[in-house]
Amino acid sequence: MAYTSTILYLGDLRTQATHCSSGSVIETDAPIDNNGKGSLFSPTDLTATSLANCMITVMGIAANASKIDFKNVKASVKKVMASEPRRISEIHVTIEIHHSWSEKEKSRMQHIALNCPVAKSLHPTIQQIVEFKYLD
Repeated sequence: MAYTSTILYLGDLRTQATHCSSGSVIETDAPIDNNGKGSLFSPTDLTATSLANCMITVMGIAANASKIDFKNVKASVKKVMASEPRRISEIHVTIEIHHSWSEKEKSRMQHIALNCPVAKSLHPTIQQIVEFKYLD
C-alpha cells in the first residue's frame, strides 16, 4: 500500500507531516486551549481549513473546465470547538469571489463547493456554515 503521508512526533505536542509523493511538510502544534503553544495550525485547524481548500479546489476545477474566470478567490475559515467530547462543532467558511458570474454560474459553483469531498467526509454533526460573497 502506498501511503499518503507520514507523521513524526517532534515532542512538545508538535507533529511533522510529510506528503509522501511530493515531500511537502506541514507541522502542527496543539492549540493554547488544549495545552499547546498555538504557534502553528492545530490538527483541528487543518480539518476546518481543508474544507475551504477543498471547496476552492473543486470550484477551480469546474471553472477551468468551463473557462470561467477564477482568479482572486479567497476563503476565510472559523472553527468552533465543543467539549465533552472535545470536537469540532461548527466550521464557518466565507468565500469571496471577485467576478461577475451569471446566476446560473453562481448556483452551479456553489453546488460544487458545498458537495466537495471534504464536505461529504465530515461527520454530519459538524455544522458547515458557508457564505458566498460576490464582490463584482
